[in-house]
Amino acid sequence: MEGFSYVDIFATKHIEYLLVIGFLLLFIPFWRLLNRPAKAIFEVAERIVPTLSEWFRLPEGRYYHLGHSWATPEANQQTVKIGIDDFAQKLVGGINGIQVPAVGSTLRQGDRGWTLKVDSKTIDMLSPVGGRVVAINEKVIQSPGAINKDPYNNWLMEVEAPKFSVDKRQLLSGGVAKKWMEEVRESLLSRMNYNLGLVYQDGGLLVDGMARSLDREKWDEIAKDYFLITEG
Repeated sequence: MEGFSYVDIFATKHIEYLLVIGFLLLFIPFWRLLNRPAKAIFEVAERIVPTLSEWFRLPEGRYYHLGHSWATPEANQQTVKIGIDDFAQKLVGGINGIQVPAVGSTLRQGDRGWTLKVDSKTIDMLSPVGGRVVAINEKVIQSPGAINKDPYNNWLMEVEAPKFSVDKRQLLSGGVAKKWMEEVRESLLSRMNYNLGLVYQDGGLLVDGMARSLDREKWDEIAKDYFLITEG
């Protein structure tokens, strides 16, 4: 056919091949660029999930209240020391002060046991047991930041609790307590929605004061939700 030659076909196909190759070369880095944020989120999320389950310590030998306080009986089995669990102190962050009832006061299980002062906020917490306050840990009251360093060795009050055998039925321990903390973890994750602001730059541990990171304006309401506090 006139005007048709092998050279014409070769030249046309050559251009098409170059266009296809060029498109692929541009498409691959573009695709990687689009997917990088999602990939980064999933990588951080994978680090967060196992970290959360291990980050909130629940030592054996203690009984835990659903409002995130704990109780442990003394050797004499007549008195019980009570305090704040690890989740609670990490949720609110640095504690500026603690208001506790005076020695001789009577506590009821599930009622307000003490009040935390965090920044300009005050947050009540529930007592894990009922009984008469026989001692207050003045060292912790004077230096409440000690709780953030170790919430289990820095107890708040010692209570004479004659009905502890009954009270502990409403508390959690051992594997049941760990299962409960897993549920708390899931709840926190749902609120967090993998908020990367809760993670250090290196993808490490969550920051202290998690409630504030979730909602800077209403963080105290988040804390009250977890501490089972209802406004009277």
